[in-house]
Amino acid sequence: MRPIDKILAEIGESEKYTLHAHTQFCDARAPMADFAAKAAEQGFTHYGFTPHSPLPIESSCNMKKSDVPPYLAEVDRLQRLYPQIRFYKSMEIDYLGDDVWGASDPYFAGLGLDYTISSVHFIRNQEGEFVDIDGRPDHFKKNLAEKFAGDLRYVVEEFFAQNQRMIAAGGFDIIGHFDKIKHNAGTCLEGIEDTAWYKLLADNLIDSIVAAGVVVEINTKSWREFGQMFPAQRHWRRLIDAGVDIVVNSDAHYPDRIDAMRPEVIKSLRYLGWKG
Repeated sequence: MRPIDKILAEIGESEKYTLHAHTQFCDARAPMADFAAKAAEQGFTHYGFTPHSPLPIESSCNMKKSDVPPYLAEVDRLQRLYPQIRFYKSMEIDYLGDDVWGASDPYFAGLGLDYTISSVHFIRNQEGEFVDIDGRPDHFKKNLAEKFAGDLRYVVEEFFAQNQRMIAAGGFDIIGHFDKIKHNAGTCLEGIEDTAWYKLLADNLIDSIVAAGVVVEINTKSWREFGQMFPAQRHWRRLIDAGVDIVVNSDAHYPDRIDAMRPEVIKSLRYLGWKG
């Protein structure tokens, strides 16, 4: 049994969980204790902390290796403080490439994590430099012009290619927001999700996800501000019909958003036939 299967069994029929949540050690806007207190207040049964992992490149959003021991210790402290909630130790691990960094790196095997999320936030530009493509739209547009010579299609295609490479590399449990590029790219090209070339990229990636058997998150973080879900609702039925394991995560960076849109998404998934 995979570690994530054990966790899914522990969660069972509870709808009060999230397996994607950030901390003060990365880019969250409050201490872990505030998130834990809010989880207790809202009756959560299972809560996974997933700070952005350390990286071998510069990033203001990622935790430092020196912060890993205090992070792990804080999860243990909160577990003692709130025994009614099962807290999990995890990380959202950036995939930079097999020869650079990813969830299968030996570094992570020694941390005692309960599970891992793997996501793409950086891709190489045409000159081989890693560039953040996950920031806010204005930051994305600046990088698109200055770092990618304005080539939006290159950015989108490389994002999906990086996800494909990440799946092939393996070593993780949950794939994070696998079509998130649609948000920033959509501010540059309206209707990008309806173009034939984008549809093919998304469909091919879902094929790989299904074949690999990784767990998919429905990420609700951006609904409140941008009306976006990752993956988009148009993909949900296909994932359900394929029997993919799905979790509904808030990707919270603020304590008051740990359950944002989760109940509504769970209701919609059940309407589509999801049995999770």
